[in-house]
Amino acid sequence: MRYNTLGGTGLLVSEICLGTMTFGGRGVWTAIGTLDQSVADRIVAGALDKGVNFIDTADVYSEGLSEQITGQAMRNSGRARSDIVLATKVFASVGKGVNDRGASRGHIMDGVKASLKRLGTDYIDLYQIHGNDVVTPIEETVRALDDLVRDGLIRYVGVSNWPAWRIMKALGIADRLGLDRIASLQAYYTIAGRDLERDIAPLLLSEKVGLMVWSPLAGGLLSGKFSRDGSGDGRRANFDFPPVNKDRAFDAIDVMAEIAKDQGVSVARIALSYVLHKPFVSSVIIGAKSVEQLDDNIAAGEVVLSADELARLDAVSALPAEYPGWMLERLSGERTASVAKPR
Repeated sequence: MRYNTLGGTGLLVSEICLGTMTFGGRGVWTAIGTLDQSVADRIVAGALDKGVNFIDTADVYSEGLSEQITGQAMRNSGRARSDIVLATKVFASVGKGVNDRGASRGHIMDGVKASLKRLGTDYIDLYQIHGNDVVTPIEETVRALDDLVRDGLIRYVGVSNWPAWRIMKALGIADRLGLDRIASLQAYYTIAGRDLERDIAPLLLSEKVGLMVWSPLAGGLLSGKFSRDGSGDGRRANFDFPPVNKDRAFDAIDVMAEIAKDQGVSVARIALSYVLHKPFVSSVIIGAKSVEQLDDNIAAGEVVLSADELARLDAVSALPAEYPGWMLERLSGERTASVAKPR
């Protein structure tokens, strides 16, 4: 297992993060997974045994049951709390009240106390705002999170599913006021969905914000279990999310299948390895329904893609040109050509 710093912090996280969305199975989350405590215990212990030190959950997963199961599985593993980097999230609706959602100071303060109780821990390593709150001022959210860091209830601040401008504004507010900065972004990124390379990835590299990738297999579409005609067995068959350009996805799957055959590994490992090769990625979140699936996904960290293989995968999954990207590239050509190349 390899470990990366989470953005510009000194916190080391495993490049594979265990996602717990499959734990519980309450409410609408039955479509994702219905793993009970005993299975979750085996998956968490199996991940920790293979060097995973990073676990991600959220208050909304299975209506809070995922946090309960995750916290108990951590304790049942026998590992010291300090050996595990625990991440959870707040934002989505957890009740019927108008203030039972969002990124307001009130909901954040209520949310962290509820999560700590369900998880059975004194602190959360990474506390993330799970969505983009268009009502709450960004400064209110940033100040509330900083207070939680100062109170010792959380150690690092993260966001999820935020646009580039909002991340940059939050960073600017934090820097101006001397508040805790955003350490990481949790976002969707796959070989079939490279959209964040347009604006978000350059921002992450520039500002030293880490990236946690969710759904790196595009909801199982890139597992190799599905065909162009729509047949296949897996989560995608019942829950067709996230949205994907399927023609481009299956073109990429065809190339990944060739590389997987040459290397003697699964298509899923190639899909995960491709994401892990990107310099702006800190950790890739995998969700497993069995120890066998967990082991195969973790093994993606052992796959090394050659320059030729990466070039083939980049080419087949390339994003269509969009403005202002194509204009910026055109205008910067002469300038970059003037700079000496490395010897």
